[in-house]
Amino acid sequence: MNPNVDWFRDQKWGIFTHYLSHEQNKPGTITNMNVGQLDWNIHVEGLDVNLIAQQLHEIGARYLMFTVMQGQRYLCAPNATYDSICGFKPGEACCERDLIADLIAALDKYNIALFLYYTGDGPHFDPIAGPAMGYAVQQGPLTDDFLHNWSDVGREYSMRYGEKVKGWWVDGCYEFFHYTPEKHAILGRGLKAGNPHALMAYNGGVMKRVEAYSSEDDYTCGEMNDFVDLPDRRFLNGAQWHTLAPLGIAPDGNEWGSWCKPGCKRSAEYMVDYIGKVNERQGIVTIDIALFRDGYFDPEQMALLKHLKGM
Repeated sequence: MNPNVDWFRDQKWGIFTHYLSHEQNKPGTITNMNVGQLDWNIHVEGLDVNLIAQQLHEIGARYLMFTVMQGQRYLCAPNATYDSICGFKPGEACCERDLIADLIAALDKYNIALFLYYTGDGPHFDPIAGPAMGYAVQQGPLTDDFLHNWSDVGREYSMRYGEKVKGWWVDGCYEFFHYTPEKHAILGRGLKAGNPHALMAYNGGVMKRVEAYSSEDDYTCGEMNDFVDLPDRRFLNGAQWHTLAPLGIAPDGNEWGSWCKPGCKRSAEYMVDYIGKVNERQGIVTIDIALFRDGYFDPEQMALLKHLKGM
């Protein structure tokens, strides 16, 4: 068993934030703040990581899960391997600022741990990066070339940040992409190259209950649309029980569209009670909240989350 599993259980709860080119840098999204679309490098320079760390400290969060990318070409830190495979110039797709390194430095001041969100399908929506990496949208089963290329991209990040990245939450590892535990392991070898004890979870999709998915999981991805499930045991097929759900409310009320959105679908009293019950059963709760392009969290969510401090 991964020696960091007990440490993760003891963190009890933490925060997840989406930070993506098609969220904060997309005109019309709430988190864009009516700024419009900017050059990716200019956009990334505007994120205040010290503000993020300060707010996490104010609410008592013990860890942060932060997105490296999702589906598109843009990554939030330099990566020479990615540029070489895809034929991009430095700064063209991977931002010039090492946002992850800056975030680590800011979080370290408050002893807040960092997990990174990665994907199992890479930049598959991008017409240049997807085919170059070896997997494009609607192409069919994942190729071995893609798995090794994408694992190498993750390896560069892992070697750079080492033990400062405590774990990975890997989205898009679906069976309809023909993912298997063996393929999870290929990807995981890259992501754990710099920290062999990094905690891994591979996402098989939103389920009605938190379930075990891959034999390579140290903890469950546990993606849900609300905070409702409770663990009946700590481990599911060897994986630590963990759930991730959005606190926000979609503008159209659709539960599937509430990720990275402001507002609170649950009250402070409900969240205190829910997290307490999960923790009593040795489970962990991660809360997705709205991160605005400048680094501020949604004020309504901040007010609620302050009630969780000290849990």
